[in-house]
Amino acid sequence: LCPQVPELGKATVRIRQPERVREIIQALREQGVAKLQVISDFDMTLSRFGCNGRRCPTSHNILDTSRVISEDGKKKLKDLLHYYYPIEIDPNRTLEEKRPLMVEWWTKAHELLVQQKIHKSDIAQIVRESEAMLRDGFKEFLDQLHKNNIPLFIFSAGVGDILEEIIRQANVFYPNVNVVSNYMAFSDEEVLTHFKGPLIHTYNKNNSVLQGTGYFQQLSTRTSIILLGDSMGDLTMADGVPSVENILKIGFLNDKVEERRKKYLDSYDIVLESDETMDVVNGILRYLLAE
Repeated sequence: LCPQVPELGKATVRIRQPERVREIIQALREQGVAKLQVISDFDMTLSRFGCNGRRCPTSHNILDTSRVISEDGKKKLKDLLHYYYPIEIDPNRTLEEKRPLMVEWWTKAHELLVQQKIHKSDIAQIVRESEAMLRDGFKEFLDQLHKNNIPLFIFSAGVGDILEEIIRQANVFYPNVNVVSNYMAFSDEEVLTHFKGPLIHTYNKNNSVLQGTGYFQQLSTRTSIILLGDSMGDLTMADGVPSVENILKIGFLNDKVEERRKKYLDSYDIVLESDETMDVVNGILRYLLAE
């Protein structure tokens, strides 16, 4: 496909329109590093979906299953997951159907978490004790972006405080990393009181929740985009960018691969099936950054 990016030959890679992908990669390279920005989801995109046959936790899971949550709280959170997650990934339901249900899920989950009187000082320890894992090759990915002053915008429906802590503990929370997510608000005694708005769920990751941040406006010259996601909802993450010239959408298809493949191939330029690494992304970056 693209001899300069041998990683695209991996068995996990699927591409519906190879010619188009080649053109986009070429265009990104020609536009140069000064025009590039990366927009990425966090859970199951920068973090791993699984390891040795076991699921890795999302930022919500890390909190939901931690020692600061009562047994009753854990059970209720798990019940919510079992009810709403199948809806979230159901390829036969429309976004219109899913959206209100996602708001319902996140709102109920956040209310349950608030009832647990979580202390701010517990967060670092919760993450340390968790099985959170970033994808193989994450360090090269974040190091490269930092070294070349390429902004990385992480747009996450997870828990901002937890995911920031994961990146911090991995020693890659660089100044070029900007996160928009669901953040906790604490009392003067540093106890969780509520989650700050607006609520971000899987299917509203677009301009509607970015109003007032002005993030993309500051980067108006960054018209080349690499977008990384693992759900259909992630495809709208670049909607706030003022004038996109080139965008390469890379989708991690982690789960229910057979039944969701067609939809992913229709929507993402490159689909990575059950691939727990950043190999392909790093390979493309290496080519774009090569002298």
